Parts: sequence; structure tokens; C-alpha cells
Amino acid sequence: MPSKRTARIGALTVATICSTVSAVVLTSPAEADSLRIHDIQGTTRTSPLAGQQVTGVEGVVTGVRTYGSRGFWIQDPQADADPATSEGVFVFTSSRPTVSVGDAVTVSGTVSEFVPGGTSSGNQSVTQITRPTITVVSTGNAVPAAKVIDAESVPGRYAPAGDTADGGSIDGLTLAPATYALDFYESVEGMNVQVADTRVVGATDPFTELWVTVKPRENANRRGGTVYGSYTSQNTGRLQIQSLGAVADFPKANVGDVLKGTTTGPLDYNQFGGYTLVANKIATLQQGGLERETTRKQARGELAVATYNVENLDPSDASFADHAAAIVHNLQSPDIVTLEEIQDNNGATNDGTVAADQTVKKLVDAIAAAGGPAYDWRSIDPVNLADGGEPGGNIRQVFLFNPERVSFTDRAGGDAATAVGVTKSYGKARLTVSPGRIDPANAAWTNSRKPLVGEFSFRGKPVFVIANHFASKGGDQSLHSEFQPPKRSSETQRHLQATAVNTFVKEILAKDKNADVITLGDINDFEFSDTAELLEDDGALWSAFKSLPKSERYSYVFQGNAQVLDQILISPSIRRSCEFTYDSVHINAEFNDQISDHDPQVLRFRP
Repeated sequence: MPSKRTARIGALTVATICSTVSAVVLTSPAEADSLRIHDIQGTTRTSPLAGQQVTGVEGVVTGVRTYGSRGFWIQDPQADADPATSEGVFVFTSSRPTVSVGDAVTVSGTVSEFVPGGTSSGNQSVTQITRPTITVVSTGNAVPAAKVIDAESVPGRYAPAGDTADGGSIDGLTLAPATYALDFYESVEGMNVQVADTRVVGATDPFTELWVTVKPRENANRRGGTVYGSYTSQNTGRLQIQSLGAVADFPKANVGDVLKGTTTGPLDYNQFGGYTLVANKIATLQQGGLERETTRKQARGELAVATYNVENLDPSDASFADHAAAIVHNLQSPDIVTLEEIQDNNGATNDGTVAADQTVKKLVDAIAAAGGPAYDWRSIDPVNLADGGEPGGNIRQVFLFNPERVSFTDRAGGDAATAVGVTKSYGKARLTVSPGRIDPANAAWTNSRKPLVGEFSFRGKPVFVIANHFASKGGDQSLHSEFQPPKRSSETQRHLQATAVNTFVKEILAKDKNADVITLGDINDFEFSDTAELLEDDGALWSAFKSLPKSERYSYVFQGNAQVLDQILISPSIRRSCEFTYDSVHINAEFNDQISDHDPQVLRFRP
């Protein structure tokens, strides 16, 4: 995945500037002034009055937003009998609103459908009243009672199948709030809602957001999270929480903590998670005591190989000591560590620099200072701006290895453009260059990291290691998309990448069927995905994540879903031995003070 912080900052900027540009406005006749809010909302996701002028719409202010998309929510205390029609709506003012919670108002303006992220994003739209004229009728009124969102009210099925005649969109389908979770949330869009005693399943992020679940038993793991184990297990109880209050008052929560008591506010929808409770009142944080994990030390005859995405690490970062401590103490100084997202010596400065020796040296020195081994390292500098990531950052994979435990077999000739090959010598496979890159001219690697391959020797036995960082999921439609099932356009490139890596592994195995091959890194896809299946094709590899119970399979937390992105895959000789152990070491993804958004992975085996 791209850095959540980087992607989010850019999108927030666009959303703030384009709040009115992304609105879907149709040309329609003016409407009479006897309408209620539920008439505006209608029984589908889009208003039957979109594009029309409405006058005298009555409601009580339930929440005021003075930042971002500025405006306020109103709700009609006189609800109709139809559970599919929401009684709340957002009034977009663009400037700081002058109303207060509890004001009874009448609003005139234009009904529109605003699509957070723009119409090309695939996101659902938010019904709102724009260019409003507002009259305050009275103040100090009671806010309509909050609609309770809990395990009983949220259905177990996530979303209906989209209308094939409408490109898979669910926009025109009549809402079935008793059947589908997305329909239930849409039926209370803009209304005052409430959750109570909810467990945190996505830690507080830099944007003062967190995720909770109203279904504590739904695909729960032992550390308090909610596991995303298949494309049809979207976890319907997840809900994002933001705050309408001061940032300083927002709780700094980790996964497994509980918001004890009630959290109340309007239900919004945004591009960074879909349906979001924007809280006027946030419950008290009850800490769950989650601790960072420590894996066991490898035995003398075991080779420990780890992968760790250090999230755009460059010499200007302040996290080197923390990363070093994680490698030395939490990972117990693996013999080989493949690093992803090592940036060049001046980070995202776009001046043609591609060398990363200063970045790596700073980390290696920090590891030694933390009591770890004096790691040696190997890598290949990419062509400037050719491997994706932050412009100018030139991220790449790097091998760290402990020369007291394992040696690296150097074979000259590897560079950014040279494809590594496989030959046979004395009955064993050997690389033509080491380190090398897999088929760098292949279109599969356009604007993406090329796999780094190295030949190691442990106690006289060769071990082939392939460090990967596949294309990100950027551009995929979200789980809460208007289109159901959502399209995963980014996986097309990962499928090509998986096929290229699998083909190369087969070349090694063709020379030596018993070769020990480890393919690992930020695969940016799930252990149950087609990407993983293509990597595993014909039994050339097997994702060792599958050796763990399903409830323990995760390395990343995205929108409250604990999921697999980082993997270590092993060749048949390693799998057959049944002497390997696998550990997803949870030190980052579940914590609000994470130093990376990925958890490292460790494999131990006896070559």
C-alpha cells in the first residue's frame, strides 16, 4: 500500500478544494415547500429531488462542522414510518456555519449528491442541500434521540449485488436496511446515531480517526481486532469514528481498547472509510493493555529470515532508533532481513539521487548501537523515478544479513537493467548475478519495484531469497463503493508480477527441485487472493501465512480490517520438512504510535 499518511494528505487537499465541484447536480423543476427531509432522502441512495430547489425544509441542528466540508446536519423530529428513508441531511454552507446544535431551522436551497473523492472514485454519494438560505426559528431545542447502531440493528450481509444494467451500481436499488449493512447505514445517513461500549479495531491515526466494531464477535482475533479473511467477509460491524470537537480531546486508542459508554453524533460518509460517526460526544477510553509482540530467537541450526516494510525511510527520519530496536528486540536479530521502502539518500527530494548507502548505513549503525549484530547489506540502485513510490524517493528493497551467521554469494554484473538468470553447477542451481533483479524490462514492473534476488549460504547450504514490493492497491474501489462487488483494478499488475516471480522460481527449481527458495516482502495482497495463487502456481511456492490459524493472519490494519499484505512464501523443500515456524510480529499496525504501518514477518527453518 502507499503510505496512508501521504495518500490521505493529498486527498484531503483535493476534497477541500473541490467540495462543490464533485457534486452531482441535475437540472429539474423547482419543488414545493411542503417537503420533509425523508422526501429529500428517498428510498434509494440518491435523492429523487437531486438538482431541484427546495424551500422551507424543517429540522433541528444535530451537528456543526467548521472544518473541511463546512456545514451542519439537520434532522426532522417527525419521522415517517418507512425505515428506508433517512430523517437527517447535511447542509453544505462552504463557509463557517452560524447555527448551533439545538437550533430549529428552515432551509431553502438546492438538493445535490456530493461524491467524496470525485465521481471517478466509485464512492457513494452524500445527499445534501447546497447554496442554502437558513432561518433560525428557535434555539435550545432537544436534539432528536440518537438511532442506536449495534449488533442487532446492523444486518449480517454487507451489500446487495449491483445492478448489472447500471454498471454494477447499487445507487438505484431500493434500500433494504434489514438485509444489508450498507443499506442500513445509508438509511440513517445524516441522522443522529449512537454506539455504546464499542471495541477499537483500528487505532487512532494522525487524522484523529479510529475504527470500532459494534459486533465484538465478528471474526475477532485474540488481540482485539477484526480479521478480513475473504472478499465476502467484509465485517459489517466496522464503523469509523471522527470528532466534531477539539483534536486534543480525541482519544489515542490502540486495537483492543474500548470506548466505554456512548458515542453520539451525525452519521456522515467520506472517501476515507465510508460511513462515519462524526461525534459530538465520545465515550471514555478504556485501555486494553495491548503490548507489542516479541518473536523467539532462532536456534543455532535455524535460519531466521524476516521481511519488514519501514515506510519510506530516509536519513531525515527520526525513527531509526525505533526501527533498530524493533529488529534487535522484537524480531530477535534475524539472520536475513529484507527491507521494503528504503528511500535514497535525500528522501523525496527529486534531484536525480538514487544511492541509498547513507540510509542503510544509518539503520545498520542504529542496529549495532541497540545491541544487534553488525549487519552487512546488499541492494541495487533503481533507475531514477522508475520504481514508483514518493516522487524522488526511489524506494527499493535491501538485504540485511548477519555475516557471523550467514554469507552472501556475490556474483558481479547485477544492476537496475540486467535480468538475473539461473544456471546449474555441480547439480545445484546458481544465480548468474547476485544480487540481481527479476526481468526488469518486463512491463509487469512499470513504475513498480523490481524484485531483488540474492544467493546466500547458511552452514554451507545455498538459500535463494527474493525480496518483493508489489504494486499497491491504489485505484481500487473501496469495500463501501457504489459498485458491488467493487472492482480491484490494481490487481491486474500484481497478477503479472506474481507470474513473473513464479516463473523465475520455477527456473531455480528446474535446475534443483530441492532448492530452498524464499519469496517474501510487501506483496500488497491477501493470502487468499489470486495474486497469492499465481505466486503459488504449480506448487512452486506456498504462503507460510497459511500455517497460522485464520484468526492470526494479518500484518496490516486498514479501515478496521486486520488483513494480510506482507507474506513469506516457501519452496516445496522447506514446506516438506515441516520444521519451519512462522510469526507475524505485531508491533505496528495495531498501535496509534506506530513507526510503520506494516508488521514484520519472520520465518525460521533448517536448510
